[in-house]
Amino acid sequence: MKDIFLSIGSNMGDREEYLRNALMKLSENSVITEKVSPIYETEPVGYKDQGKFLNAVAKVKTELKPHELLKVVNSVEKELKRERTVRWGPRTIDIDILLYGDLVVDDDDLKIPHERMWERAFVLIPLNDIAPYITKDGEKLSRIIERLPDREGVKLLKRDWYKVV
Repeated sequence: MKDIFLSIGSNMGDREEYLRNALMKLSENSVITEKVSPIYETEPVGYKDQGKFLNAVAKVKTELKPHELLKVVNSVEKELKRERTVRWGPRTIDIDILLYGDLVVDDDDLKIPHERMWERAFVLIPLNDIAPYITKDGEKLSRIIERLPDREGVKLLKRDWYKVV
């Protein structure tokens, strides 16, 4: 089975509870969480006039194909009241498919690897916590993170926040 990684983030309401609920609802839809990073608190990217985010990365397993997984992710976001009103704006939950093994998908609906993941410390730092073996063009995540200007804005908030069953 392929290593699949999802990023999850929230900056509205009980942010940690939204992260927890997202993983639980994914598990109700054939997406089983294997490992979860610590939670980091981060400054918003893009649209700045909003609250700080909580971000984490989860390693999951599923029999779902990438586009089927995207449908599940979108349905969980909808169930958790995500509204898409402002690009990069506030949201109850944001779930992105970062990696699906070594698969590359590039179409209008889905891009894997996630097209901006390599530029975002709030994604790569938690990913490095649970999968430091991942590389891009032979370069380790830790080296990529060292060059990211936003890395200082990614603050460890909580370890061991989600119990994988």
